[in-house]
Amino acid sequence: MSTVAFHTLGCKVNHYETEAIWQLFKEADYERVDFETNADVYVINTCTVTNTGDKKSRQVIRRAIRRNPDAVICVTGCYAQTSSAEIMDIAGVDIVVGTQDRHKMLPYIEQFRAERQPINGVTNIMKNRTYEELDVPYFTDRTRASLKIQEGCNNFCTFCIIPWARGLMRSRDPKEVVRQATQLVQSGYQEIVLTGIHTGGYGEDLKDYNLAQLLRDLETIDGLKRIRISSIEASQLTDEVIDVIDQSEKVVRHLHIPLQSGSDTVLKRMRRKYTMEHFSERLRKLHAIMPGLAVTSDVIVGFPGETEEEFQETYDFILAHGFSELHVFPYSMRTGTPAARMTDQIDEDVKNERVHRLINLSDQLAKAYASRFEGDVLEVIPEEKASSENMLVGYTDNYLKVQFEADESLIGELVKVKITEAGYPLNKGQFVKVIPNLYKKTAENKELTVN
Repeated sequence: MSTVAFHTLGCKVNHYETEAIWQLFKEADYERVDFETNADVYVINTCTVTNTGDKKSRQVIRRAIRRNPDAVICVTGCYAQTSSAEIMDIAGVDIVVGTQDRHKMLPYIEQFRAERQPINGVTNIMKNRTYEELDVPYFTDRTRASLKIQEGCNNFCTFCIIPWARGLMRSRDPKEVVRQATQLVQSGYQEIVLTGIHTGGYGEDLKDYNLAQLLRDLETIDGLKRIRISSIEASQLTDEVIDVIDQSEKVVRHLHIPLQSGSDTVLKRMRRKYTMEHFSERLRKLHAIMPGLAVTSDVIVGFPGETEEEFQETYDFILAHGFSELHVFPYSMRTGTPAARMTDQIDEDVKNERVHRLINLSDQLAKAYASRFEGDVLEVIPEEKASSENMLVGYTDNYLKVQFEADESLIGELVKVKITEAGYPLNKGQFVKVIPNLYKKTAENKELTVN
C-alpha cells in the first residue's frame, strides 16, 4: 500500500481542502502517515496571504524533499496558484496543482511515475466560473465539521492577493451543500461551520438563491444542533440574513465580522465596501435580536498612511462596540497588491506598538464578555482532553472556551456545563448533563446508528 503525508499552511479553507484531497487518496487505497515520517507521496497545501506565507511554504516543500528524495512531491494551494513557476524551480518538486483541478492530482502522480517529468497543472483561475466539488464526509480529528460553501472573492481589497489565488466568486450548488451537511450530521457532527474564501457572499452568482435561503434550508436538517458562519462581511449582513438568524434555532450566538479598520478614511484606502456608520448600525440590529451575541473580528494595524488619529478611531470604535475578541495583524506588504506600492508605509516600531495596544484591549474586552456568563449553564461540545487528568475542553455556542471535569467518551457530544469561573482565554465549568444525540458517530465506519 502506498503512503501519503499532508502538510497544510494557512486558513480553514485549506484545512478543509486537505481533508477533501485525502478522501481522493483514500479511495485510491493510500494510507495516510505523519508528515515527519517517510512517505511515498507528500502533499503540501500552501498559503500566499503574506510574503511570509510564501516563505514558510517553500521551507515545508524543501523539508519534504530532504526527508525522502525518492518521494513524489505535490504542491497545491494558493502559493502554487500564484507562483507555479517559482515552485517548479525548486529542485525535487514533481507536481504543482493550484486551487482547482485537485482531482487531477492522482492521475498526475501516475503520469509522473511513468514519465519522470515534472508536471505543472496550474491553469488560469480567473477564467473559472464553476465551483469545484470537493466532498468531505467526515474529518479525521474534529468535533466541529467545516462545510465549504463557496470559492473566490470579487472584492479586490488593496492589501489582498486572494482573488488572484482563488479566482472570482463561485457558489456551491445548494443541493450539494444540504446533502453534505446531512451526511456530516449522520456521521455524528452536531455543529457545522460554514466556510469559504468570502463565505457571506454565498449566492451572489446564483439565480434566486442566497445565503439567507441556504440558512433556512440547513435549519430543516434533523440532528443538526449548531450552524456557525466562519466569517461574514458587514455589507453581507442584510436585513434578510439578520431576520433568518432571528428566526433560527440553530445559528449560534457568535459572528465573526471582519472590521480591518475603524476609520472611514483607512477603509477607503483599503477599498472596503462599508462605512463605520453602516457597520455600527448592523451591530446594533444583531445585538437587539441576539442578547449575549459574541462578535469577533479581524483588524489590520499600520495600513499605509494610518495616522495616530485614524488608529485612535479604530481603538475607540472597538471599545464602544464591545467586541468579544480580536485577531490583530500588523499590516504586512504583499508583493503584487496596490497597498504594497503605496509610498507612506508605516514604521515597524509604530505598527508593533499599536498592535500591542489593541491586543491589550482585546484581552480586556474578552474577559469582560466572558464574565457576563459566570454562573450560567451553557451548552458545550467538548473537543479534546485538557492537559490535566479527566478534564475536557470545548466551546459554547457563543464561542467561550470552557474546561470542565468529564469522561472523554463525551467528546463530540452536546453537554450542559455551568460556568463556575469566567476567564480568558479559558473559562472553568462544572458538568451538568448530556443532551441526547440520536445521530451517533461510530468509531470505525462512521455509519448512522440510532440510539
